[in-house]
Amino acid sequence: MESTRQSKISRLLQKDLSEIFQMESRNLFQGKMISVTRVRISPDLGLAKVYLSIFPSDQAESVLKEVKIQTKNLRRLLGNRVGKQLRVVPALSFYVDDSLDYIANIDSLLDK
Repeated sequence: MESTRQSKISRLLQKDLSEIFQMESRNLFQGKMISVTRVRISPDLGLAKVYLSIFPSDQAESVLKEVKIQTKNLRRLLGNRVGKQLRVVPALSFYVDDSLDYIANIDSLLDK
């Protein structure tokens, strides 16, 4: 169960990371479309699990590898945005959110 503070910080991080990915995707990720679907923050606010939806989905693993390489830079950009609101910028760990692919697979199975 997330506390109110955790959910507020999760929403803040999701909004700011979405904007960062929107601005930096041309330069860092060769124009791939990356959207932040969910952010889960630990109770001590030290770790944020960021779930990404990547288009095209067939290149998700390679894009996720690039995102993980750029984690330090992304955390710095995030710190520039939320530095006045948070005492410590949480460490970021990125995961692929494949729920949309799962939903599409279920739909295709039901249409048969």
